[in-house]
Amino acid sequence: MWGLIAQGVPCSGLKSEGLYRVSGFTEHIEVVKMAFDRDGEKANISANIYPDINIITGALKLYFRDLPIPVITYDTYSKFIEAAKISSAYERLEAVHEVLMLLPPAHCETLRYLMIHLKKVTMNGKDNFMNTENLGIMFGPTLKRPLEDSTLTTLHDMRYQKLIVQILIENEDVLF
Repeated sequence: MWGLIAQGVPCSGLKSEGLYRVSGFTEHIEVVKMAFDRDGEKANISANIYPDINIITGALKLYFRDLPIPVITYDTYSKFIEAAKISSAYERLEAVHEVLMLLPPAHCETLRYLMIHLKKVTMNGKDNFMNTENLGIMFGPTLKRPLEDSTLTTLHDMRYQKLIVQILIENEDVLF
């Protein structure tokens, strides 16, 4: 699935307005995701086939959302939420780093790679209008969710989910 980022987004889409916020055509998103599920290395997502970058970004978000175990695992979810609630920025960053170390190595590496990419997205914010807050809104619920999903929990944790993603993007160089 990382081919979605490597092939599609950096080449043609970092300046695309609303990157990761604007949705692509649902049927095309499903086709791209199924192609990667079948054989990710052979999936072709070139701009010639999918000129709408929102299809590629939509497939990436769908991939993360559909993972049986989220990138930010169920057992670390509440620890990340608690870290986000810390008022001191320095202590909050330290707490986030400590929780990151509890993630399985593959999950931590996935987050690192994604945060490097999302930081590049924010560096093109004057063109794509995507800052860390907007990306936090888009990726917070996508990368982490509680084991027992309830509307009340979702609403209560939403701002902290967003904040964690913001912290990860803004501090990817020191956290990973």
